[in-house]
Amino acid sequence: MADTLKEILLDSSRRPNVVTDLGELVDAEVSDKGGVSGAVVKTGFAAVKKIKPGIIPSAVDTLLDDFAGALEPFYGDFRASGGGDFGAYLTSRSDEASDALLSVTDNRADRSSRDSIKKVYSKLRPNGKKNVEEALPRLGKLIDKHAATV
Repeated sequence: MADTLKEILLDSSRRPNVVTDLGELVDAEVSDKGGVSGAVVKTGFAAVKKIKPGIIPSAVDTLLDDFAGALEPFYGDFRASGGGDFGAYLTSRSDEASDALLSVTDNRADRSSRDSIKKVYSKLRPNGKKNVEEALPRLGKLIDKHAATV
């Protein structure tokens, strides 16, 4: 098992597969949303993809270094505690982990020059924490998968 998330996620030989897997994770999470809030997420997601096709993998790749940095303290604590299931670990610290990840996207949205992106993000953001918390088990599993290949 790798010592850091940077070793797992950012290595140039693995990064393309990590980006692909994270894009699929985003698609799966959006697809699984239900109810009125799920419809809002799905509509917003479709709008973003329509504004700029390919934006999800591009955004994932652009934000990956910052996401790895945001999760690095959690991964360090996880490894220090003996490892196991990183998804379960993230879920046990869902409040902190989701805030760390959302700080990355909040900063990115604030710096965006595209009003359309800012508008869509501002509509999705109120439910962002809940959505990120729901994605943590899958995210941890994805990281565990890539850690196993290091």
